[in-house]
Amino acid sequence: MTESTSPATEGSSESKGGLDIHDILKILPHRYPLLLIDRVLELKRKERIVAIKNVTINEPFFVGHFPGLPIMPGVLIVEAIAQAGGALLLTEVENRADKVMVFTGIERAKFRRPVSPGDQLRLEVEVKGWRAVPGMVAAKMQGAAYVGSKRVAEATVSCQLIDSARGRGSGQNAGDDGTSK
Repeated sequence: MTESTSPATEGSSESKGGLDIHDILKILPHRYPLLLIDRVLELKRKERIVAIKNVTINEPFFVGHFPGLPIMPGVLIVEAIAQAGGALLLTEVENRADKVMVFTGIERAKFRRPVSPGDQLRLEVEVKGWRAVPGMVAAKMQGAAYVGSKRVAEATVSCQLIDSARGRGSGQNAGDDGTSK
């Protein structure tokens, strides 16, 4: 990511208001039970996004994490940070219907407080690096999750935009019997 230019130097200071769930569904490929953002409160192109996840007792992960003491898994908080960042970055991609943003790295993840049913998770994500060359878009983002004024988690996530057909049973890596070569 060292070759990337700062988003601020690209003249992208456009700020957009929020996005509701219908807008989010048009941008992200995720669906229940793994769609982990409910609303976008603030979006500044190629720079920053603030999104929320309303945490309810009906989340499927609470059945086993943990019976009698429901706590949202930290890895899902990091996934929510990444989805917020993905929503920010995918708004910049014209042909996003054929693309998906995937993790390429997670650094400095810290979990400070448990997240429980009834909490509203506020996800704040800033772009730290952005690189776009023909055929490839990659980004590094710093994210933090809050419940009220308390920081509950943080992580630096790296991601890359890939064709959604990549890795989907295209037959390139499978033998005639469907087994891997």
